[in-house]
Amino acid sequence: MSFNNEQLNKLSLTGFESSLRFAQIALDSTERLVKLQLDASKQSLEDHTTAAKQLTEFKDAQEAINHLNKLATQSIDKAVNHSRNLYEVVSGAQSELSRLVEESVGQFNKSLISSIESAAKNAPAGSDATLNAVKTSFAAAAAAVNTFSKAAQQVAEFTDSSVKAATSATADAVKNSAKRGATV
Repeated sequence: MSFNNEQLNKLSLTGFESSLRFAQIALDSTERLVKLQLDASKQSLEDHTTAAKQLTEFKDAQEAINHLNKLATQSIDKAVNHSRNLYEVVSGAQSELSRLVEESVGQFNKSLISSIESAAKNAPAGSDATLNAVKTSFAAAAAAVNTFSKAAQQVAEFTDSSVKAATSATADAVKNSAKRGATV
């Protein structure tokens, strides 16, 4: 089984395009993460400046404590939202990269099948059993990779739903805690 120059060129071009797409996904995701972090930092600085100014205006210690509790609850809500946004960016990048890998493996499989079929046409008499064994092995390997990909996707979906549930539970717990603190 041999590759001709055209097949090698096509395989190289496909690999190069996949590398460029990988780099683009990585850069886009990094850009979103950096922007998210900068926005959170700016907002945090503004919030802390505002809080410091407000605390100087309180005359009663109980009012100040109530206000601090309110600020703490808001900070936790913002942290939960920020974590959710970070997770969405990372999850989106992981999903895009998974699609890229699946596409690349699929294209490689097609090239390999084409090469095997080409070799079968030019194979000497009596090599049918060997070529059928190669095809069967390749089909089994492709099925195993497909099964692994599906399992990985299920794990990612389970993780996604678990993170969302945990985030919602945390946000609800913070709100309930804040309500209990306000009534005490």
